[in-house]
Amino acid sequence: MSEQAQIHKVGIIMNGVTGRMGTNQHLIRSIVAIMQQGGVQISPTESIMPDPILVGRNPVKLKQLSERTGITQTTTDLDAALQDDRFPVYFDAQTTQRRFEDVRKAIQAGKHIYCEKPTATSTADALKLYELAQAAGVKNGVVQDKLWLPGLLKLATLRDTDFFGKILSVRGEFGYWVFEGDIVPAQRPSWNYRKEDGGGLIVDMLCHWRYVLDNLFGAVRSVSCLGATHIPQRWDEQGQPYDVTCDDAAYATFQLDGGVIAHFNSSWVTRVRRDDLLTIQVDGTKGSAVAGLRKCWVQPYGATPKPVWNPDVEQPIDFFQGWQEVPDQRDYQNAFKVQWELFLRHIVCNTPFPWSLLEGAKGVQLAQKGIESWEKRAWVDIPDLV
Repeated sequence: MSEQAQIHKVGIIMNGVTGRMGTNQHLIRSIVAIMQQGGVQISPTESIMPDPILVGRNPVKLKQLSERTGITQTTTDLDAALQDDRFPVYFDAQTTQRRFEDVRKAIQAGKHIYCEKPTATSTADALKLYELAQAAGVKNGVVQDKLWLPGLLKLATLRDTDFFGKILSVRGEFGYWVFEGDIVPAQRPSWNYRKEDGGGLIVDMLCHWRYVLDNLFGAVRSVSCLGATHIPQRWDEQGQPYDVTCDDAAYATFQLDGGVIAHFNSSWVTRVRRDDLLTIQVDGTKGSAVAGLRKCWVQPYGATPKPVWNPDVEQPIDFFQGWQEVPDQRDYQNAFKVQWELFLRHIVCNTPFPWSLLEGAKGVQLAQKGIESWEKRAWVDIPDLV
């Protein structure tokens, strides 16, 4: 007689999923997708099934989201949800300024924590959340989605197989043109461009570059960062002009363990002429690679061309031809969904999950140190947090 299937139901309070990122990546493409596939399979006879309740401030948006997803449990009362024992996990995808207080309340209620980044508006607050979670004995994690992008997974494989030899440098190019909103509607929310509302490209992106660099190439030890506000006025969702009060571009150089130098240009005011919205080039003694979000190309030492500088003649080398695309060697799923499944396994099976609130605090720290570097126009060291 076959064994009866065991389903571990995990109640999740999902706060802030009425926003663009929360709706698309975390709810539709992660939690709903996991539910539709029958949960997270942990053995032939066991699976984990998310059981979400959607929390938000706008009941109309919650109703629309419920109708779209089929998730019937919704509420505008976060405090009541936190007192409900059916939901042991709290997830936060709100704007950054709302995050600290609600995550703190969830920890006090004994909930396990999973949240978006930045985890707080200051390093002190971000570290405090980690310390509170540790003291309360609740499991905790932060979203670090880019680690599971196919292009970056391919870079990790190249690193692990010693394709690069000694890694010398990493160069990242991120961004695209975000329309101002007066003639062509803007494709990012207006709060992104107001410091008082938690906006700013340094705050947004250096959190990402911290975990990418730490996990793939070496711990970040110092930063030199220059921010800029290239476009001083934009138009909001109601068509009203407003002053941009934060940076819309950042040019940052990092020194990593092992002598690796990394540089990332991040911009909402650049036009794309490269392989993807994000490209990362890694140069090593044995070879180089260029990765986008999904694809990756390599050029080993033996296939490296030998150019000679001569601006008086047409360049005889087609530099794009000397690269080979890395094939897909596994099934790549949505990066947010992959990390959600790992976190659910951590909750039910106690499998390791190293991307804790401490890692989130490191991201906030690098963003703050980047701003400090900009203000001082100087290199700033990155001390250990614990």
